Amino acid sequence: MRPVLALPELNPVPLTPGTLYLVATPIGNMEDITLRAIRTLRDCDLVAAEDTRHTGILLKRLRLAKRQVSTHKFNEAKRAGEIISMLEQGGTVALVSDAGSPGISDPGQRVVEAVLAAGQRVEPVPGACALIAALTASGLPTDEFHFCGFLPVKSGQRAKRLAKLLDLPGTLAMYESPYRITKLLGELAELAPAREVVLARELTKKFEQIQRGTAMELLERYGEKKPKGEFVVLVGQALGSAGKQSADEMN
Repeated sequence: MRPVLALPELNPVPLTPGTLYLVATPIGNMEDITLRAIRTLRDCDLVAAEDTRHTGILLKRLRLAKRQVSTHKFNEAKRAGEIISMLEQGGTVALVSDAGSPGISDPGQRVVEAVLAAGQRVEPVPGACALIAALTASGLPTDEFHFCGFLPVKSGQRAKRLAKLLDLPGTLAMYESPYRITKLLGELAELAPAREVVLARELTKKFEQIQRGTAMELLERYGEKKPKGEFVVLVGQALGSAGKQSADEMN
């Protein structure tokens, strides 16, 4: 039997009563959780989880027995009221998503807004984030980047949104599902054929993959291979300008 996880003595500050803690969890590799995140999950009164089954696995691996409530995109408004009530009574709540930082293309934003509007305290417990992991390993400029989450599903809205985003300076970052990644690469091949594109998937896991090339080059790699896993997609800025496509790219 494994020993109960013991945290090193780092003179941690006790949790503050009446605080909502935004706790980042691993995006793949279980070792990517921070000591502070473990302590917060251990000491909080309640864990508000996107999926209690998923978070239950994490808690079990950490040998923590905690009360959980599901807090996902379909019940955020209702759950926010319950969380605020607990905070007003001096309780502490750890908000977590299935992976990474809650509120980044994951549930959490509406809860945070409601808690702040109620005059209660919110504190981040930073950690793993797929966006930052991919960006720093991409080789593309990191001094300025624009993150847009997931693009619209409908083709018309999607194309219009993407065209506007490609006019922004710096590196463009977005998330995409395996079901629409080839569609996105096709759109990028048409709108920005000369720009460097980086695809990152399965980050921090055993089969982590970071691919670089033009959109067409990457699209050809998936011609006979079905994409798997959620992707972080990064697009370099146009050559010769800060945010506007060069003449060569438009021709």
